Amino acid sequence: MKLYYSPGACSLSPHIALEEAGLTYEAIAAPTKTHKLPDGSDYYAVNPLGYVPFLVLDDGRTLREGPAIVQYIADQVPAKKLAPANGTFERSKLQEMLNFIGTELHKGFSPLFNPATPAEYKATAMAKLQDRLKFTDGELAGKAYAMGDHYSVADGYLFTVTNWAQHVGIDLAPYPNIVAYRARVGARPAVVAAMKAEGLIK
Repeated sequence: MKLYYSPGACSLSPHIALEEAGLTYEAIAAPTKTHKLPDGSDYYAVNPLGYVPFLVLDDGRTLREGPAIVQYIADQVPAKKLAPANGTFERSKLQEMLNFIGTELHKGFSPLFNPATPAEYKATAMAKLQDRLKFTDGELAGKAYAMGDHYSVADGYLFTVTNWAQHVGIDLAPYPNIVAYRARVGARPAVVAAMKAEGLIK
């Protein structure tokens, strides 16, 4: 498998999932600013949409959405229990969490990264995002991980997205459960390995 990623972007989530799964893969940098691959070729030739993550299987089939990619990875190694079995209520709860992270948190950060976002709208987006972070903080109360006591692929995604707070001026101190959660997830060997591979930590 090949995972196309941009350092620190949402592609860090499947990068972490691959490390947790212990699967053989090749990580290829596809910076979102330049869209140039390490060999100098144009990333748009690989993924016409130009964004990451993008997973290419050994047989050439592809997946391009993070929540779909991490579930696919989890299903390749069911013994690792990175996702509940398909068809179960617990799997639907995982999908609920992945969708919440994607639509309420991930997309909530997007306007804050865009220099073209008007200041007035940026303030509105910031307030809404902080409201969603407060909700997330409450959801994490008494839990080791997003889904309870057991780590899942939702955790790699939530860790990745909350990592962006420092880049847009959001202080996570008011959300102690998120802070403690990030420390737990950030200490996992797979998370450390993925972050080192992307040059995010030494």
